[in-house]
Amino acid sequence: MRKVWIEAALNGPWSRALQPKIPDTIEAIISEGVACARAGATIIHTHAYDGGGPQTFDWQVYARIIEGIRSQVDVSVYPSYPSGSTTNNNGALSVVEATARFAHLEALAARGLLEFAVIDPGSVNLTLVASTTRPGSTHMNPEPHVLHALDLAKRYGLHPAFAIYEPGFTRAGAALARATGVRTPIYRLMFSDAFAFGFPPRSYALAAHLALLEDVAGPAPWMIAGVCADIRGLIGETVARGGHIRVGLEDIRLGTSRSNLALVEEAVKLLREHGAEPASAAEMRQALSSLTT
Repeated sequence: MRKVWIEAALNGPWSRALQPKIPDTIEAIISEGVACARAGATIIHTHAYDGGGPQTFDWQVYARIIEGIRSQVDVSVYPSYPSGSTTNNNGALSVVEATARFAHLEALAARGLLEFAVIDPGSVNLTLVASTTRPGSTHMNPEPHVLHALDLAKRYGLHPAFAIYEPGFTRAGAALARATGVRTPIYRLMFSDAFAFGFPPRSYALAAHLALLEDVAGPAPWMIAGVCADIRGLIGETVARGGHIRVGLEDIRLGTSRSNLALVEEAVKLLREHGAEPASAAEMRQALSSLTT
């Protein structure tokens, strides 16, 4: 029976104002991460919070979370990283230095707490589908930042974990991965109903993503994910075509009354309905170790 990785994205940057049920304390993140792993999640992705309020990129907070989850269950846990730009009082954008932006990932990797190097290999405007005259934000990832993160991945022997907001991210990510000689990346195909980047979660969109991925990256591991999206309609095709899935309160539409645990449990149920089983972290690691570098 085919084994499928389930990634649980616990919270994201939304805050409880937009996604009321996210865990936003160290204790809550650890508790939900452990519960999701025990329910079938192979990977836990989390943003760090320390007692509510805004997210933090303090490596020590992330270390407490990662170690707290791993001390109770064998699961891969990986962090987020901050925006590549800031806005000053006049509304002008300035680019954050790459070294500062990825400093917490460097600290975590040096302590053996990372299994993946999270990298978004491109920049994208987060325009709302229900657009207003107020401009949306821009997720900025200048190429020097991507190369900095790939260098980190190379030095620590980590698989890059690419978030693919636009098809061009696949082409750029694959080209830069080849140029830098990193391990085979994981391509996370990001769909959205609420934002006007890339594709909505539709069959034609998955087919297009996979045709391009095969063309430029060959047999690389991939998964479906979302930003304010319902990807359940793609799970059957994903299982049939050899992919993996991500669920959680970071990805689902804002304002949901559902919990991370309920989303993982539903994902397990849907996998089994399509003839698959959730993979353990050990099974995922074994599959990754068999890939060429």
